[in-house]
Amino acid sequence: MQFGFLGINYKNAALNIRDKIAFTDGKKLQLFQKAEAAGICQCMALSTCNRSEIYFLYEEESQIGQIHSIYQSLFPEIDVSRYAVSLTGKEAIAYLFRVAAGLESLVLGEDQILGQVKDALDDSKAMGYSGKELNRIVRDAVTCAKRVKTEFKISEKPLSVSYIGIQKLKEACPIAGKRILVIGSGKTAHLALQYLYEYPDVSVIACSRTYAHASRLREAFPNLAILPYEKRYCVIGDCDIVVSATSAPHLTVKREAFAPKRPVTFLDLAAPRDVDTAFLQEPFAQLINLDTLYAIAKENQKERERLVEESKKRMEEKQNETLLWLHQSHMDATIESLQQRCNEIVEDSYAYLSRKMELGKREQNLIKKTLHASLQRLLREPILELKQLESEDEQKEYKRLVGQLFQI
Repeated sequence: MQFGFLGINYKNAALNIRDKIAFTDGKKLQLFQKAEAAGICQCMALSTCNRSEIYFLYEEESQIGQIHSIYQSLFPEIDVSRYAVSLTGKEAIAYLFRVAAGLESLVLGEDQILGQVKDALDDSKAMGYSGKELNRIVRDAVTCAKRVKTEFKISEKPLSVSYIGIQKLKEACPIAGKRILVIGSGKTAHLALQYLYEYPDVSVIACSRTYAHASRLREAFPNLAILPYEKRYCVIGDCDIVVSATSAPHLTVKREAFAPKRPVTFLDLAAPRDVDTAFLQEPFAQLINLDTLYAIAKENQKERERLVEESKKRMEEKQNETLLWLHQSHMDATIESLQQRCNEIVEDSYAYLSRKMELGKREQNLIKKTLHASLQRLLREPILELKQLESEDEQKEYKRLVGQLFQI
């Protein structure tokens, strides 16, 4: 039995393609049923906004082609072969380990994918299409991913300029208890507000060129005060922090319109710039803009990439253990048959002795244990040899010989 992977992701298919090759619950069930009909009884579908992937266990090489055909049949409007990537054996296991750890994610090291891998396996289990082998491989990948995340903390190197901006803002001016003006009402402003409200006792005012847009922010932030855009200079003098995140082609805060008389920290999250760089010359002003934030994000990205390479090395040992276990498990059925044959011989011999001799309970237990231990001792070395067979050809030949010798 071998492990395989087939799928598309953000690296080889654009979003408009990925949108059309997504596994709904209905598509998953169709996949599992068609795979089972092709003799592939263990299968898992991982479907997110960035990937649509199948992980499966197969016996014959021809089943890889059958999985390709099944995948295509589920999404007939797309030529899946143009985008799909296929891996088998060690490469497929290594890929799943990297996926679970977030090393194949658009945002390196992100944490959400780990839960999505667990959910994918749960779906497969619930529908009856996951067995001992698939469970073990995915469980090993998840366990290894958790260790990597704990040791290397890749996701703790932030890449979002909004998040980095608020962190730099906190270094320059403690945020808790401060009076803050936020200029803008788009996604970046919304994200900045989300981070700001994580601090206690903040008093936040928002303004936007479109008053209605700013007012809609109250749906997410009920305590937010709304101010008409043209009155922003009326309150800046009383604020400790000003965050500007608009798409305006011109400055939203000009030095000529406001001269700080008390300490104020500006966080400019806009491109082009919102806040006049002349504030850098003001003794009471601090200015943090995208030049600084992009530099930090770039360094963090480099650090994430370095940690990814380190974590890949650490994961390789565990991947090899999983691959070895899968390889050795090919002989499990033969070993179990040997054990069962051993138990049958013990029961037959014990039944014969019981008929021929009058035995007390103690003697009965002693004889049965002795018979079982003796046969187990005889089988111990052959079983170890079976587990250590490396080639599939050897495994098949030994299965045939054991079956012939022991009549199993």
